[in-house]
Order: sequence, then structure tokens, then C-alpha cells
Amino acid sequence: MDAQRIAVDAIVALTDCDREAVVTFIRRLYLAGVRDPKRLTFKGLQAMRS
Repeated sequence: MDAQRIAVDAIVALTDCDREAVVTFIRRLYLAGVRDPKRLTFKGLQAMRS
């Protein structure tokens, strides 16, 4: 749970995206097996960039 929280907080702070959208995306990655906070953040930033 900490890995998800860290990734969501970082992505929202850096991109100012909708928090719910970021939570949904990160949760999906986490359930797919990505457990590292750095990896979650990197993948989330790639997906949420405009």
C-alpha cells in the first residue's frame, strides 16, 4: 500500500492530474505485479503526461 501511495502522491504533485484517475491506473499496475514505487511512479508519469 505504501508503494501505491508514494507513486500517486508523486504523480499528482508533478502533473496536477486528477487524483482518482491516477489511483485507478496505479492500482491496475500494482495488481499486475509492479510493486516498486519508483517503477510505479515512472510508468504513471509516462501514462499521465499530456
